[in-house]
Amino acid sequence: MFQYLNPKRFYVVVGKKKFWEFIFLTLFLLFFYGPIINLAILAFADVYDVPAVVPQQFGFKWWKFVLSQKNLVSSISLSFIFALVTTAVSMILCIPASYAIARFKFPGRRIIMLSFLLTNAFPKIGLYTSIGILYYKYNLIGTFLGVVIIHMINTMMFMVWIPAGAFGNIHRQQEEAARDAGAGPFRTFMKITFPMAMPGIAVASIYTFLGSMEEMQGTFLVGIPQFKTMPVEMYSVITEFPVMAGAVFSIILMVPTIILLFVMRRYIGPSAIAGGFKLK
Repeated sequence: MFQYLNPKRFYVVVGKKKFWEFIFLTLFLLFFYGPIINLAILAFADVYDVPAVVPQQFGFKWWKFVLSQKNLVSSISLSFIFALVTTAVSMILCIPASYAIARFKFPGRRIIMLSFLLTNAFPKIGLYTSIGILYYKYNLIGTFLGVVIIHMINTMMFMVWIPAGAFGNIHRQQEEAARDAGAGPFRTFMKITFPMAMPGIAVASIYTFLGSMEEMQGTFLVGIPQFKTMPVEMYSVITEFPVMAGAVFSIILMVPTIILLFVMRRYIGPSAIAGGFKLK
């Protein structure tokens, strides 16, 4: 095996095309996984002095420090609460809307669908500043509801577009067959339509949950000082403490993402995601 470590010999064995494919794949993997590997190394570095490439001492010093901070631990639980509430409320409000958009052809339907992209078409800080003026007017600054609304504004696109595509891919004949068998509209939706659209809804829910977990700017502007979530606290950790503490907090923030992707891997795929972005 080690004989192939010679670049010239490897080039001759695999050929020119495969050789350059391997080079590009290696560069891509280094570009994609390099920051994550460096983050993991820093998280377990007790002592690290720049410009050294490798930390001088490894351990769990900064893990103990981060987990001993009461405000940091409380921000973790608060982020989970906001993410769960945002996902639940988004499903309640957006799934009926996505079903209506998928099933009914009405004037302005395309404009309504495209309007959900507007929140991602402008710089977030400018959008949040404008929203903050309305929040002051309606006394939503520093409230739980205000933060949930901010999170929903960012994630509503996913919760409408992806389920709408999933509903649109379900043949009407399947619903009509259930109706002919005696099922009412609600039972038809719960027993036929909803289960078949579940992969798209699951993907949208994952995006909504993770988007809420990672929202920082809006939470900072409308939630401080009453509500400090993980991303808000992470920024303060990065500015006030060594980089190792920030790396630990970043890994903690990544854990929910990894768990969700592992649990919902059966629903995640190109067809489920791409199907939700078809605008017929």
